[in-house]
Amino acid sequence: MSEEFAVRVEQGLKLSRRIYYGKGIAPPVVPDPQSSPENFLPTAITAYASITDPVAVDNPDVPSYQPYVHARCDPSALVPLQMLGIEMRVDCWLDTAFVTVTGRWRVHCVMPSKRFDCCIAVPTGEKGTLLSAEIDVLSNEKSYKTKLVTEEEACDIDNVHKDKDSRFLKSQIYTFKIPHVSGGSIFSVNVNWSQKLVYKDGKFHLNVPFRFPAYVTPVGKEITKREKIVLNMNSCVNGGEVACSYSSHPLKVIHRESGKLSCEYEAEVPSWSRVDFDVSFNVSSGDLSGHVLVKSPSPWDSDDRGMFCLYLFPGTTKHKQIFRRRVVFVIDISGSMKWKPLEDVKKALLESLAKLEPEDVFNIIAFNDNILEFSTKMEFATDETISAVTEWLDSNLIASGGTNMLLPLIQAMKLLEGSKVGVPLVYLVTDGSVENEREICNAMKECCSGHEKSISPRISTFGIGSFCNHYFLQMLARIGNGYYDGTNNTDSFEHQMSRLFDSASSTIVANTTFDALKLLRSVELFPSQIPDITLGQPLILSGRYKGQFPDEVELRGTLADMSCFTIELTVEKAKDIPLDKVLARRQIDELTAQAWFEDKKELQDKVMRLSIQTGFPSEYTQMVLSLKDNDEEKTIERPVSIKEILRNPSYQIQKQMSRNIERTSLLGKQGFGFGNLAATLKNIPPWMEEPKEPEGAEILIRAASGVVDRVCCMCCLQCLSRVSDQCTIVFSQICAALACFQCLGCCFEVCGCLDL
Repeated sequence: MSEEFAVRVEQGLKLSRRIYYGKGIAPPVVPDPQSSPENFLPTAITAYASITDPVAVDNPDVPSYQPYVHARCDPSALVPLQMLGIEMRVDCWLDTAFVTVTGRWRVHCVMPSKRFDCCIAVPTGEKGTLLSAEIDVLSNEKSYKTKLVTEEEACDIDNVHKDKDSRFLKSQIYTFKIPHVSGGSIFSVNVNWSQKLVYKDGKFHLNVPFRFPAYVTPVGKEITKREKIVLNMNSCVNGGEVACSYSSHPLKVIHRESGKLSCEYEAEVPSWSRVDFDVSFNVSSGDLSGHVLVKSPSPWDSDDRGMFCLYLFPGTTKHKQIFRRRVVFVIDISGSMKWKPLEDVKKALLESLAKLEPEDVFNIIAFNDNILEFSTKMEFATDETISAVTEWLDSNLIASGGTNMLLPLIQAMKLLEGSKVGVPLVYLVTDGSVENEREICNAMKECCSGHEKSISPRISTFGIGSFCNHYFLQMLARIGNGYYDGTNNTDSFEHQMSRLFDSASSTIVANTTFDALKLLRSVELFPSQIPDITLGQPLILSGRYKGQFPDEVELRGTLADMSCFTIELTVEKAKDIPLDKVLARRQIDELTAQAWFEDKKELQDKVMRLSIQTGFPSEYTQMVLSLKDNDEEKTIERPVSIKEILRNPSYQIQKQMSRNIERTSLLGKQGFGFGNLAATLKNIPPWMEEPKEPEGAEILIRAASGVVDRVCCMCCLQCLSRVSDQCTIVFSQICAALACFQCLGCCFEVCGCLDL
């Protein structure tokens, strides 16, 4: 999908060469067409005119003679629009950032008499989720906004259609379109999304896409270009000072207090920012630190229980002893993993092995229909063994066959039996779905609970692409008290895989318990099992409770030398922290995985309510784009008779087009979905989209497309005006009969793309 989008942008840039900006004014610089397709993908929020008729491409202010083009763009070409202004606000709480970006664009490439859809591409940061969007089109005074509805409500909405351009190009680039915008129009887009902060060595790192290509800079010296960034950081740590250690843009401190920091950057620039907004800040001292935040439910909350959040930062102390590691890597080598995915997995695997100490032990199990082991027993991570692994990977890890996941996992559990030293870890990497996923979860639950050792095996999972069931992998990691990560971006994921291994294998406190849970009347915990404390990322627990939270709570666990670990955490009220939104993404994901595993409608409804209440999309809700309420009142029109259609056919076509514009758009889902067993059985690689059978309406439109370009309703009616009165009467009667069967509505749908 990303390759197709890049090709459409490249075609749009070629079309933009038709635009004449006036004498002595040079056109914007565009990339070399021979460069990588990646250069044509958006690196910050960008607007495009979706051009189907290249004849309409021209300067709306300075019309010029253009050669006629005997062709239509299918799919439509995407001409990047000139950006007139950009503002961004980032609010950070714990490990979550909420980003609000407001931009203004002008349709500088379309004749004033023509209208086309405009595509908005929103690249988000780490694990980004689009929350909402509002659009104001100044030319026709129409405003659009998104909202979350249930799937049943989406089906009941009148005049709704699916926006096929609304989708993820990659795991972090989401697109949607604004219907029919006139040439020369100016519109503004306000987009909100959430993303994760990356934790490393006691610092949080934030990266927001903010690189704008030169060709979106407006042409003309008199146009003022101003960009603004506001950053608010709240580490939730009282008594500690938040210090910004690095920033890509010159930030000015506006306000500072304990645990909080507000900065701002604003400048008039000759060209838009060419670097992402990147900032790092310290959040903890050298040792473990954290608190417990509690909050009463809001008046509009459907759950009357209180909320709590326990967070613990590992700190920067280097002398913390890490548990010895016993790792079994379980790698999918089915036919769908061929070429780049499997090569990236090999690189990440070797990088992870290089981080093991000589006293750590490991093994590798590759699986498709069968299993292939590096060794019959666990091997020490010496230099000689790792060298042998490199040769073994090159000669044995060849993608072929199907996917059988239960057999290698059971074999991994057998390899981890017999020793009580260190933390046993299973690290599963796959790109596919299997039929017996619930059976696998139950089998692993039995294996983990059946171990007679002090530390049960941990299972961490990594999913590649959209064909694997990411919620199955989340549930498997939860059962194994490990970690999960996944990606739809198959271009590059070895760094993400390696980072997951760092989190899963750097345990400093195991078998963690939280004593306050026993003092409360009822508790719902997310995640359901308390993970180990690792150097790789903070420990964040959340949930709902009834009862009285104590003023202090105690967190206990086991250190690497098998001694007891204890830390007391102060309980504070979360006064100015929106806990419900900060915790919403992790709670929705946990509940969705549980709803899949238990297959309960009550849990699905619970996810749906939480999604609509917090504004975070889920697998059971749908995001729609529609006119704002004040604009919907302006679009009510009286019914038109068949006589008016015949007397003024162009009016009726324009009316039908207006209805098409005002339809509610059903945006594409942002979730991973529950896997694709059929694609896995066919061994379709994760970077390819599974071909879908066209629907009946699509078949009809495709069959008629060749005729519609030459004969449409308008052409027929204009031809009718030149024939005799008797023929006109006969034709009118035929049209009236066809109207009874709603054939005219279908015809108007086919001709709805006409530009008048």
